[in-house]
Amino acid sequence: RAAERGSMTPAILAAAFLASLIATPALADPCKAIPDRGPMPTYLAAGSTFTGPVSYIGDGDSLCVSVGPSPDEWVEVRVADFYAPELHEPGGPEAKAALERIVMGRTLHCTAGRRSYDRVVARCTLDGVSVGDLMRQAGVQEGGRR
Repeated sequence: RAAERGSMTPAILAAAFLASLIATPALADPCKAIPDRGPMPTYLAAGSTFTGPVSYIGDGDSLCVSVGPSPDEWVEVRVADFYAPELHEPGGPEAKAALERIVMGRTLHCTAGRRSYDRVVARCTLDGVSVGDLMRQAGVQEGGRR
């Protein structure tokens, strides 16, 4: 019997691992205004402006601006004027925490630029000051990919 149990252990572990992959929800951002594939919404064309409260912080240089109440109306923004370290790099978690302290729940005014994957690169301001400048004023070091 012990030999049987020993031979089943790898199979059980493999099945448990595969089940965990299926049962685990993806840790994706909730912002869905920009589709993963397909055209960019016309109201986010380069040069257009949009305004709304920040509803989600992805990392030190990405956030979601709510232009409506549902996640289908939350625009994922890559902050155009600040390059935060990646979350897995030194300073990354601190940059995310700083961005959350500075803008979470507050209304940003943004000007759309180019598309980057399922987000728009935009220059956003809070009370007339750019988010990048606010991050630098808070002492956050830049360090991400430029």
